[in-house]
Amino acid sequence: MRVKICGITKLEQGQAIAQMGATALGFICVPTSPRYITPEKIRNIVVQLPKNIDKIGVFVNSEIDFLSEIIIQTQLTGIQLHGDESPEFCHQLRQSIPDNIEIIKAFRIKSPQDLTTVNSYENYVDTLLLDAYHPDKLGGTGQTLDWKIIKDFYPTFPWFLAGGLTPENVTVPIQQLIIESNHKFCGIDLSSGVEIAPGDKDLVKVKKLFDSLAKLRIKV
Repeated sequence: MRVKICGITKLEQGQAIAQMGATALGFICVPTSPRYITPEKIRNIVVQLPKNIDKIGVFVNSEIDFLSEIIIQTQLTGIQLHGDESPEFCHQLRQSIPDNIEIIKAFRIKSPQDLTTVNSYENYVDTLLLDAYHPDKLGGTGQTLDWKIIKDFYPTFPWFLAGGLTPENVTVPIQQLIIESNHKFCGIDLSSGVEIAPGDKDLVKVKKLFDSLAKLRIKV
């Protein structure tokens, strides 16, 4: 199972979290976000992380040329689209960046109806991410996704669960998904649930997260 910790802003925290067992780190490339980090700082962190860690940049409604430029500048291994990007946009992006760059499309889920368009992205992105809906914020809200909504969600390609996950509650939806044999569920994404403040990770909480996952005997 993949474990992505998003909103990294500090090198020493990124390194520590990678050592604890995270498989992916996320960097917020949205200037209006309290977790925003400049491309220069992203690169400084990325080049000092283990090679086997995925480095994902999070963007909202950015132009394709900008995304391509940031990938080169920062050496990110993946792009997470957290805005209103259409399947056609994702298709054009796929044609414009190297094949080995992962494209993750995030969706803010308010009701089961919000899941109906997800499979239309199948041929254009590599991975989905389901986040909690907030009327004003696009992510990192701390609000918990209603797990009942995804009870009958069986996408055709891999997906992350996000939205208000914490070390204390994370095992509940994972167990539910495993019991229901949702074989395309591939990982979890946390941000505010392991923070002291936006962009400042609480390493005690991160350790507690991995301790909780270890009890499930899930291979990370």
